[in-house]
Amino acid sequence: MYILHLYKDYFPVLGGIENYVRLLAEGQAAQGHRVEVLVNNTGWRTLHQHQNGVKITKVGRWLHLASTPLSPRYPFELYRRLYQAHPPDIIHLHFPYPISEISWLLGSYLPSFGRKRPRCVITYHSDIVRQQRLLKFYAPILGRILQRADLILPTSPNYIQSSPFLREVAEKCRSVPLGIDCQRFLEPDSERVAAIRQQYPGPILLAGGRLRYYKGLQYLLAAMPEVENARLLIVGVGPMEAELRQQTTRLGLNQRVIFLGEVSDKDLPNYYAACDLFVFPSSERSEAFGLMQVEAMASARAVISTELGTGTSYVNLNGETGLVVPPANPAALALAITQLLADESTRLEMGQRGRARVLAEFTADKTLSRVEEVYLEVLREKEQEARSKNKKF
Repeated sequence: MYILHLYKDYFPVLGGIENYVRLLAEGQAAQGHRVEVLVNNTGWRTLHQHQNGVKITKVGRWLHLASTPLSPRYPFELYRRLYQAHPPDIIHLHFPYPISEISWLLGSYLPSFGRKRPRCVITYHSDIVRQQRLLKFYAPILGRILQRADLILPTSPNYIQSSPFLREVAEKCRSVPLGIDCQRFLEPDSERVAAIRQQYPGPILLAGGRLRYYKGLQYLLAAMPEVENARLLIVGVGPMEAELRQQTTRLGLNQRVIFLGEVSDKDLPNYYAACDLFVFPSSERSEAFGLMQVEAMASARAVISTELGTGTSYVNLNGETGLVVPPANPAALALAITQLLADESTRLEMGQRGRARVLAEFTADKTLSRVEEVYLEVLREKEQEARSKNKKF
């Protein structure tokens, strides 16, 4: 099978969607599929790379507007693949990235000249939340894109119900949760874990991700004065880092809140293993799933997350694998943290149930299998359509 993934960025750019595209692409290549990824470069030059069996084209970026890389070459690279001798069997869009979506939509109306038309599936990672002015213009186009795609893959059943766009096409949706490589979280470096705990004595809270507005870390910082003794370690960098550091200083928390910056993939499992509790305080529905929750649960750590009507509370089950509290609510966060830090047995039981849930539902193998089933479903439908046309003639 020839699979083409379309998105805006790819590794080494870090982010939940970027990590997921890489997991799919490399996993599918390892299964023997021909896999390409079409994304943008961080600079103006176009690069062609091969990594772990995946062909990667990173088109030169001219501008960056409203979190969207802009490159005139992007659609032409897509159309070149549509008109080659053997076009892709599957085009896999990762939403939201309007440039790839509009490019595919326009390409789907171009004449095929006898070539097969690729089937299209869309992993719907999140609604467009912050760019409301853009959405007013884009909403009609988005509706057409969703109608024209073969199948849509929201990352949780929750999102189908809460997204105004997905509700309109619910019959075309197949929930495919994101997955991770679990093995590295099952066997942390015990010496490194002990060193982290020695460096930060007392109860350890871990939080982080890309430090953006919707991560809700400002509310977690506001909760920290009500949480006695515990230290908060924040992993990651991002546009809100300076503001969060200033808030930490204003609250007098510089001795209890530590900004770790970027932590390597190799070392990150050790921080999960060293913490007593993982806190995921996201405040906007831009947070559609939360892979860091999955990683913490794979590390057998209880999680505190928020109810956003998205996949955050699909991953972390309230009262089973952790606690779910209202968003943007420092008092609720402080109460939940205090409650679980004071009850070690419940905390450990939740951690074990979380690990079991990840191993059953959120592994890389499980995700790859589910995505392949979707590909085969749309290809079977294509074959049936071709047979029906042949019978007519």
